Amino acid sequence: MRIMGLDVGSKTVGVAISDRLGWTAQGIEIIPINEDKGVFGFDRIKELLDDYDIHHVVVGLPKNMNNTIGPRAEASMAYGQELEKLFQVKVSYQDERLTTVQVERMLVEEANTSRKKRKKVIDKLAAVMILQNYLDSHSN
Repeated sequence: MRIMGLDVGSKTVGVAISDRLGWTAQGIEIIPINEDKGVFGFDRIKELLDDYDIHHVVVGLPKNMNNTIGPRAEASMAYGQELEKLFQVKVSYQDERLTTVQVERMLVEEANTSRKKRKKVIDKLAAVMILQNYLDSHSN
């Protein structure tokens, strides 16, 4: 069974999908959204859920460094709750503190990627890290 991982921001949602065995995460795409205007990309999420036969979604939870829930984490939880309501999928949350920082560092130091190119892939790679961390922590 495949699992979807999401890195939910205010302007984009990075999407990753696991392989059928649930061992590895692959980046799929970045969905543009506009939180301020109430545009959340749920139509595209539904298409991906159907295309990949997904019944479980892992949403990154950007907790504060002191492990508290701030506004961004509350927005991610609201997004996950809406997914549950709209599509009857199981939603789990994965602590994603520093995930974006790790991806940025990887792209700068290891891949020497330009700022413009990083901006195009960072949310998708963050979704990969969120999902891979979830898969690794829940493997048998």
